Amino acid sequence: MSAPVTDATDAAWMARALELARRGSDAGEVPVGAVVVRDNARLGEGWNRPIAAQDPTAHAEINALRVAAAAAGAYRLPGATLYVTLEPCFMCAGALLHARIDRLVYGAPDPKSGACGGQFDLLGLPGHNHRVDVAGGVLEEACGELLRAFFRARR
Repeated sequence: MSAPVTDATDAAWMARALELARRGSDAGEVPVGAVVVRDNARLGEGWNRPIAAQDPTAHAEINALRVAAAAAGAYRLPGATLYVTLEPCFMCAGALLHARIDRLVYGAPDPKSGACGGQFDLLGLPGHNHRVDVAGGVLEEACGELLRAFFRARR
């Protein structure tokens, strides 16, 4: 079981996810960063890389889950929390369920394609054999501003 999480802990891990998002932005990718944490230790991290990897599944969450699963030696990550700067899409929400992530903490909501309580609520649908606790809005302004600045620069 993972250790209790405090607001300060959530903010610290989200700050790390923001650093990763900036790395993606510097590479011309949509700035989203993610960190998988268990027992207050980083298991994996990633940032958006679909352009660089020529892989439509190379979202920050998927990249972080891949690294975490390799580090844990298992594809399921019970007791883990995923921190991500933007509310996950359907693909990433499904991956959280399959990985048995206990908790999702995201920064900015995604009003167009968020699938974790924003536009849609995939994680809340009945019938899943696993539940993910969801907390949104951690460092929301900083996460949202990074995305807004990225898209402003491209218009």
